[in-house]
Amino acid sequence: MPIFGTVENSIATITLSRPKARNAWDEDYNEGLQRLLADYADRDEVRCVVLTGDETGGAFSAGANIADPQTHTTGSAADFIKSIGKWRKFVTHLFEEFPKPIVAAVNGYAIGVGCIATYSCDLIVASERAEWRSPQTSLGILPAYGGSVRLARWVGRGAAMRMAMGFPLAAREAFDLGLAQWLVPHGDLMDKARAVASHIAALPPLAVRMTKESLIRGLDIANIADASLVDTYRFMLLEGTADKDEAHRAWRERRQPNLTGL
Repeated sequence: MPIFGTVENSIATITLSRPKARNAWDEDYNEGLQRLLADYADRDEVRCVVLTGDETGGAFSAGANIADPQTHTTGSAADFIKSIGKWRKFVTHLFEEFPKPIVAAVNGYAIGVGCIATYSCDLIVASERAEWRSPQTSLGILPAYGGSVRLARWVGRGAAMRMAMGFPLAAREAFDLGLAQWLVPHGDLMDKARAVASHIAALPPLAVRMTKESLIRGLDIANIADASLVDTYRFMLLEGTADKDEAHRAWRERRQPNLTGL
């Protein structure tokens, strides 16, 4: 399987691994991500996920497997309509629906669907070698699954349009625009990504879940008043958790909290 996951110290690491093809995307990545994320969602000991590309591939992911003549083809309108259900299980939706934060560790080129995958994550740590490219328009298609709109939420309309028209985005530019929250030397990438994930894993896990849900869902609510109202209910739920009580006691007693996820 060209995608694999490991778990250590409450952090799951998922690696896209098709190095001879620069970790090019295929249906097996979608299937592998569904399987792994379903497992990690149910495992309380997993509190954060890091997604990266196999280092020997020299890229995060080179995008769709264009060498396959069936890539980006639809047999008929009926075939397309019947396949819409699969689209709902695509990486963009999988990552948004996953209840725990996902940190992208971008170690090289992130192209096409590989590019969209990075900004479907919750946080991005970029190597100085990282570069984002959206070549879909030059291939006669477009960045699917709301790719350009999703990017615009990170960097604004102009920068998203620039990417959609095929202009690349280098690591420093991505950091300056806010797409990447951290920019590090290549050799420090995984250490930094794991440090970010470790920080998240040390937080009250129910509060982390609700915070991610608040942000992801809140972006789709038309006005701030309604988004705020929904957050009131999330806040109330968290007030009833044992970890909230323990975190407040620990703060007052100037010690580290003993969090249980309850």
